Amino acid sequence: MTSYRIHTAATATEAVREPLEVLQGAFGFVPAAAGLMANSAALLNTFFAAFGYFRGTGTFGPAERQVLLLSNAVANGSEWAVAFHSLEALADGVEPDVVEALRRGEAPGDERMAALSAFTRSLIAGRGHIGEAEVTAFEAAGFTGEQVFEVVTGIAISVMTNYTANVARPPLEDAVAPYAWTAGHSTGG
Repeated sequence: MTSYRIHTAATATEAVREPLEVLQGAFGFVPAAAGLMANSAALLNTFFAAFGYFRGTGTFGPAERQVLLLSNAVANGSEWAVAFHSLEALADGVEPDVVEALRRGEAPGDERMAALSAFTRSLIAGRGHIGEAEVTAFEAAGFTGEQVFEVVTGIAISVMTNYTANVARPPLEDAVAPYAWTAGHSTGG
């Protein structure tokens, strides 16, 4: 458990209150990682702005975004983020077998989602250093050059939430708890 305060809109400073209110409205609760990020206005506001652009002006659909974010969470070993993005992936239309494969660190049967997950994991593992073969395979699955860089955006967003959750180890919210995950084990969902 965390020794850092998990803020709500009621406990947060004015500098981070608005993003927490928006998240409360969207999910019915303030996700723990966001509540933790509220301990730093720079972190929460940077995350909130980046995610807004990623979601609002990016070209990935909701299911693709969740495959990317869940792949990141598994690659980063973030128990909280894997559980949260498992819930969100299912809500955004990702097939349950795809979610389970990603949670196990495996390629899903859906070729397009497998290519997105593999490219994401390659970027993380290589710290941005990838070969032409990875880009070619990603684009062969129907993704664009622009989306190569959108994956970088998704990874950057995930680093903020995954690392925050890894440092603070927050408890899972009631809605997220059925999707609890630990590295090497899949439960729930």
